[in-house]
Amino acid sequence: MTAALLAIQARTFASLRKHRNYRLYFAGQVVSLTGTWMQNIALAWFVVELTHSPVAVGILAFCRFVPFTVFGLFSGVVADRVDNRRLVIGTQAASMAVSIALATLAFSGADSVWLAYVLAAAGGTALVFDAPGRHALTFQMVGRDELPNAVALNASLFNASRVVGPGLAGVIIATLGVATCFALNAVSFLAVLASLLLMRNQDLHRVKRDEVRVSVLASIRQGLAYARHSPHVRLVLAMTTVVSTVGFNFHVLVPVLASATLAAGPGTFGVLSACFGGGALAGALLSASLGRASWKAMLAGVAGFSAALFALAPQETVAACGALLFVTGVCFTLWTSNSQSILQLTAPDHLRGRVLSLYLFAFAGLAPLGGLLAGWLAEIGGTELAFLVAGTAGLGMTALACRHVWRLQTRVVTQS
Repeated sequence: MTAALLAIQARTFASLRKHRNYRLYFAGQVVSLTGTWMQNIALAWFVVELTHSPVAVGILAFCRFVPFTVFGLFSGVVADRVDNRRLVIGTQAASMAVSIALATLAFSGADSVWLAYVLAAAGGTALVFDAPGRHALTFQMVGRDELPNAVALNASLFNASRVVGPGLAGVIIATLGVATCFALNAVSFLAVLASLLLMRNQDLHRVKRDEVRVSVLASIRQGLAYARHSPHVRLVLAMTTVVSTVGFNFHVLVPVLASATLAAGPGTFGVLSACFGGGALAGALLSASLGRASWKAMLAGVAGFSAALFALAPQETVAACGALLFVTGVCFTLWTSNSQSILQLTAPDHLRGRVLSLYLFAFAGLAPLGGLLAGWLAEIGGTELAFLVAGTAGLGMTALACRHVWRLQTRVVTQS
């Protein structure tokens, strides 16, 4: 039994044991991501306090994610052409500047929700260029063999911060105000910048770049053509587009769930967000222990995520909502970590950044519309209607995806 547990532990943390650069990156993210989640919670609550409107929170989501719609495809071209470590250093520095500006706004006491929207859009712009570069850098830090493990560990870290960050944010907002959350997040970026600067370039895995540079539009078309002619990539992107746009609107719905449906304050908001984060952490560690990308795990994750949203719709107690958000978090990470690994392992080196940008576009490119839809549904029918629509759409897409995977596998067996 002990030997089996040790083997699982070794498999779960393989990337950290084997790669110094990844250990540095992981340590920096431990600090920075906690601050990021504190800021996400604080910004949503800041808008709720200023407006008392679910639609206003939906507009905030629109501003945060509209850069993915505008720049999403272009960011993949940048990630395929420039040094990924330098790209991430630049985007992290830009995000720190946005946090400083938010702290200044909140400390000033100005009643300027429009400025919060502008800064949210600026932060989203930094993030849209950061994300494909950061994912591509993960491949360079650990290589092909440990990539699924590192993707899952990244997810575990991201979601551990979902537990700690919202909990801290709830306490800090209640005692010191949202401005302190913004200020602490600005300081937290120093950790990740230090980790990136301390990396050894010679330890990074080399990747092939395009030998002939074409225009940006031609580069985008190359990525789109590859995705269109790859059945597996096409399926992952289609499923991600539908389920994330309609179903993954927690940045809109959880604040409304806490403040309106449950008639609670920022402490409950933080607890509910932490419940989702705790489940997502458990799902990430489960994915890391698998050590490989799995279609079955991805489809099971999407199905469980959608079913939990459907079950969440009629709930009116904190305990029930927290438990279902935990289940939602487990399934969410099974879905997303396996999706990312499948795409990265399928894509060739010179197209990896563009394929990742397509995934991020699918995940967040329509999020502005999804956020507005979620806010509108919550406005007319409460969170019950919003979660009901999200769960139904996700379950429908899961059924279609399972049918498509079965057809692909049947075709492979027939051809062999």
